[in-house]
Amino acid sequence: MTRKRILILDGHPARSSISHQLARTYFDAAKQNGHDARIVALHDLDFDPDYGFGGYKNQKPLEPDLESFLDSLEWCEHFVMTSPMWWGGLPAKLKGLIDRTFLPGRTFDPRGTGLPKPLLSGRSAHVILTSDSPWWYFRFLLNRPLYWQLKRQILGFVGFKPVKVMHFAQASHPKDKDVDAWMQKVSVMGTRAA
Repeated sequence: MTRKRILILDGHPARSSISHQLARTYFDAAKQNGHDARIVALHDLDFDPDYGFGGYKNQKPLEPDLESFLDSLEWCEHFVMTSPMWWGGLPAKLKGLIDRTFLPGRTFDPRGTGLPKPLLSGRSAHVILTSDSPWWYFRFLLNRPLYWQLKRQILGFVGFKPVKVMHFAQASHPKDKDVDAWMQKVSVMGTRAA
């Protein structure tokens, strides 16, 4: 087994959540299997999530927690993010983290013609989403817009490839057996660093 450098982001803004349990389960399994893993919890990060500017020429200075997150993102070979899906999208603070840190010069190079050059190539990613609504609603009625946003417009845009998405549904009031099954699947993923 190849040892990997893994960054796990608990993307739920609350201290206690299923997203936190999923992130911790992945982290514990990865560490137990010899991977070099770091875990970051969104709720512990102190930053202004509002980008606050109309372009990239006058960028807001990054707070220390954002610099540290970016350093870890550049360090990792595999990135894992757990998050709830709220109103079909990411929680506001998590979207703010992306808005503030996925910047030119650090995650992509806007110079040249055509699409910007990704600066985080050579890394893979896995997103683990939870939601209240059933998976089939997002897949068949909405065509999974958040999946495509994360895979192509955010993580893929800056170079992560492949980007896999796993979705656990009806997470607000789940049965214990369902949560146990979710944790087991994530533990296997952590063991494999996939």
